[in-house]
Amino acid sequence: MPADLIIPDWPAPTNVHALVTTRAGGVSKPPYASFNLADHVGDDPAAVAANRRLLRTLLPAEPVWLKQVHGTRCVDAASIAKGCEADAAFTRQPGVVFAVLTADCLPVLLCDEAGTVVAAAHAGWRGLAGGVIESTVAAMQLPGKQLIAWLGPAIGPQSFEVGGEVRDAFLAHDPAAASAFRAQANGKWLCDIYRLATLRLEALGVCLITSADFDTVRDTERFYSYRRDGITGRMASLIWRS
Repeated sequence: MPADLIIPDWPAPTNVHALVTTRAGGVSKPPYASFNLADHVGDDPAAVAANRRLLRTLLPAEPVWLKQVHGTRCVDAASIAKGCEADAAFTRQPGVVFAVLTADCLPVLLCDEAGTVVAAAHAGWRGLAGGVIESTVAAMQLPGKQLIAWLGPAIGPQSFEVGGEVRDAFLAHDPAAASAFRAQANGKWLCDIYRLATLRLEALGVCLITSADFDTVRDTERFYSYRRDGITGRMASLIWRS
């Protein structure tokens, strides 16, 4: 079993299950050491396959993997073909496990209070600005006030330096997004992706939003970080309902 797993601390109903992997407990060699689950980052395919087999022992079914493209498409995990291009998924079908892969981008897990539908979104800044959260909530076909969200491990607000074009993209959608940016002496901005996601969720009526104090860049032992390392692995955030 992987040495370190994160179980979301959120008020989901008992039939909703979720977990997030860290970089510990697998067989991949540096720079992917050790529990890399991505097959598109240059790691040894045999190591990735072994890590995925290890992950499978923790799950009720083989997980559905998306081909993530930093977009906004949300698909039904119960009915997609292998290699489907999407950055979010949902399902109402019990026993269907699906995942989003991240290494600085924000994984957003969602369910409804009754446990009838679950969803996961890969929210990097491009997808977040483009509306991946909005498309995911729309696919769930329930009012936001009935939904619960958990924000997983991502780049922290002290580590995410961006240019003015990123800030402009969010402010064009919602002037309140200014609260997620802090000016730096070099003309750039520190960006709080957790705050940006929270604003998007709240605008959709989702008020029950939880997260922990993560920073994938600074926590070198626990998390992969593309910004920190460039060549690196990916963690998986998985969700399903029983």
